[in-house]
Amino acid sequence: MTRVAAVDCGTNSIRLLIHDSSAGEICREMTIVRLGEGVDATGRFHPDAITRTRDALATFVERMSSEGVEAVRMVATSATRDAANRDDFFDMTRELLGRIQPGAVAEVISGEEEAALSFRGATTDLDTARGPFCVIDLGGGSTEFIVGTGADILGAHSTQMGCVRITERFMRTDPPTEKETAAARDYIDAQIATAIGTVPLGQAATFVGCAGTFTTLSALAQGLESYDPEAIHCSEITFDDMRDVTATLRAQTAAQRLENPVMHAGRADVIGSGAAVVEQLMAAIERETSGTVSSFVISEKDILDGIVAGLLD
Repeated sequence: MTRVAAVDCGTNSIRLLIHDSSAGEICREMTIVRLGEGVDATGRFHPDAITRTRDALATFVERMSSEGVEAVRMVATSATRDAANRDDFFDMTRELLGRIQPGAVAEVISGEEEAALSFRGATTDLDTARGPFCVIDLGGGSTEFIVGTGADILGAHSTQMGCVRITERFMRTDPPTEKETAAARDYIDAQIATAIGTVPLGQAATFVGCAGTFTTLSALAQGLESYDPEAIHCSEITFDDMRDVTATLRAQTAAQRLENPVMHAGRADVIGSGAAVVEQLMAAIERETSGTVSSFVISEKDILDGIVAGLLD
């Protein structure tokens, strides 16, 4: 087996990575499908959300077929764990993925496995001397924390906070009001406190942010004129610079955010909530590390790379 594919379907986006054991990365694609739209309130997938996800996955399957993919693993995270009608989603993935590998179907993975896969992927290109690492994977419906050094995992935890969930539950106004933001901060702080009870954040020397909120914040902090994964990957953004960006984003409307060329259209309406999460994370990190940590390293690699590594194992 030399050519494999990983698919990650989260609350906000569905993403594809095709990798060849000899040639390396073949392609990396992302489509905003908002699968988790309304799930926090209704407990069910909206039919339109499943249709959007089907269309995006069908496009991915066509790409896998044209690239000669031999094996595929698809994982589904927070929104799928929560949805009462999740069988509709699984039946759809079984039909499409079966065209590449008979019997393949999306898997609901635990938050802990999601964290471990994200950790493996996010730290692939980092200097091990900078460990222990704390990888923070900030998604649409959940945020995973994992602290470790190489294969030695010191703690992992999945929290029920993400940019879509926080937007739908608290920060509904465009832009969010101070009252909405204050309520969101209280909820975020409680989620972070729960994570700290399980994960030894204070033992980490380097904090690694991955997924779309963090990578977009890095692009904005660097003042990039277009979204450039190479400039973003392994970039290091100080907390001071990050706070400047997050404060600006929270004060803007979605339309104003979209005026920046690095902003993806499917992220503009929820990144204000992601910014609030990052702000509370920075405050918690400063407390837990007694101020010795004052920056994030941003990784473009994440759970997809962890899945690929597992397939190639």
